[in-house]
Amino acid sequence: MIKLFPFLRPYRLAIGLVLLLIFLQSLSELYLPTLMADIVNYGIVNGDNGYIWRIGGFMLLVTAASGVFSVIASYHSSRISAGFGKLVRGRMFSQVGGFSLQEFDRFGTASLITRTTNDIAQVQQVFLMMMRMMVSAPMMCIGGTIMAFSKDPVLALVILCVMPVLALTIYLIARKGIPYFKSMQGKIDKLNLVLRENLTGMRVVRAFNRAGHEKKRFDEASRDLTDTAVRANKIMAGMMPMMMLIMNLTSITIIWFGGLRISTGHMQVGDLMAFLQYAMQIMFSLIMVSMMFVMLPRASAAAVRINQVLDTEPEIIDPPAAEPAAEKRGGYVVFDRVTFSYPGAEKPAVSGISFEAKPGEITAIIGGTGSGKSTLLHLLARFYDTGSGSVKVDGVDVREMTQESLRRKIGLVPQKAVLFTGTIQENIRYGKEDASDEEVRRAAEVAQAASFIADKETGYDTPISQGGTNLSGGQKQRLAIARALVRKPDIYVFDDSFSALDYKTDANLRAALKRETGQASVIIVAQRVSTVMDADRIIVLDEGEIAGIGNHKELMATSAVYREIVSSQLAEEEIA
Repeated sequence: MIKLFPFLRPYRLAIGLVLLLIFLQSLSELYLPTLMADIVNYGIVNGDNGYIWRIGGFMLLVTAASGVFSVIASYHSSRISAGFGKLVRGRMFSQVGGFSLQEFDRFGTASLITRTTNDIAQVQQVFLMMMRMMVSAPMMCIGGTIMAFSKDPVLALVILCVMPVLALTIYLIARKGIPYFKSMQGKIDKLNLVLRENLTGMRVVRAFNRAGHEKKRFDEASRDLTDTAVRANKIMAGMMPMMMLIMNLTSITIIWFGGLRISTGHMQVGDLMAFLQYAMQIMFSLIMVSMMFVMLPRASAAAVRINQVLDTEPEIIDPPAAEPAAEKRGGYVVFDRVTFSYPGAEKPAVSGISFEAKPGEITAIIGGTGSGKSTLLHLLARFYDTGSGSVKVDGVDVREMTQESLRRKIGLVPQKAVLFTGTIQENIRYGKEDASDEEVRRAAEVAQAASFIADKETGYDTPISQGGTNLSGGQKQRLAIARALVRKPDIYVFDDSFSALDYKTDANLRAALKRETGQASVIIVAQRVSTVMDADRIIVLDEGEIAGIGNHKELMATSAVYREIVSSQLAEEEIA
């Protein structure tokens, strides 16, 4: 948790004020039993009502001041804690935003969500308690012990004997409970993972009547978390009864020996009453510390998980001497003997890949499932770095460019059309924030989306629900294509982006794209032969290796793999 303290730096003055106010509050509370003792010893015993009223009124003022100190300290400590949480969440969001796909694969989406929300909330709550207790508890314990000794040093030995017993009890209970609290965060991850998969895959769950299976998975994860929480809280539940038992036995002992001290004239009644209150203050301060022991292990585990994310250096970073991609129009792409393996994979996803994609031409990539088509596009956009070989854009290795300038040259339409909550035009403008209304409409027309947008009651202002669930698959794909077109990049990348389109829309879109893309490079990954037949260059992949390069006519003559793909999709008349 100490590594997170720098996030508190903007609140240094506010923290100092809180600590001062807690210090003054503690002094006020330590002073009250002494005032009460004076009322008993000098007011009640002597029958001096004026003295009782004077000291009683002063006690009310001290109590009111203590209340004011407490309210102001609580207000500022809450602001500090909330501000701390905001800063850490912002830093986490920025850090995750810079991760490559490798880091996402390592942590998992569900875990990253838990770390950014639940884990930070745990640490935030403990910081709030620490600001209140880091001064209050030691002050009340040490100050109470000093004041108790000032009232009667002999009777104070009772407190000295009880404190080790109380501390040992807290230690033994906390030691048993700490491992459970540490494991709870991982179980929350598991619960979030199951819940997220169920919600995002609801259509599949219902289509296959697997609601019962998903409920069982969720119940198992929930029960696992619940059982761990119950075991932890059962152990910690024993702490308070033990504390109260020790406190009550201590009170009885103090009253017993205090009565003997009063009977022998070594102590006054008021001093015994004050002594008893100081003993309770000491006990309560130790209980406050025990509460910290309950929360600290879980917050500490949460802090470790937060720091794991914050300390992770992305695999893909801009080198110190990175040069921005050339501003001139280009888009000349070269793959030179590229080999890449996913972490933990037994064999490379792609091996020895070499080809060119030239401006003004359409380069298509086709192959069976798992042949490495999408992997090549990920390497081009530098979502991953090559294991060997190089990917160059306009003669510069992508690893020597800044990621921002490289991706500014690329208009990517991913395999799965991802849309965001907002309106249709906001989603299209995601590709170019300052795009004019005319540019948005032009992109929609080329993407064959204008017709269905016009059918919407509010047109381009039509709201899109989360994930675009109020649109069909083909509509989402066309909006994703429009988003790339409005960017007007040097390289257009379509990752199987026409799969949800009917053949007529597919043909119209490809014809419009040919006119719109102009001198840019166009790289298309597709499953349909009809989509790639007219490409200037077709790259055939088979199990991560190139099985042929050429246009449709050349590949029909030279590539058995391509002929097999064509014959599986087209009738003999179409092939001829």
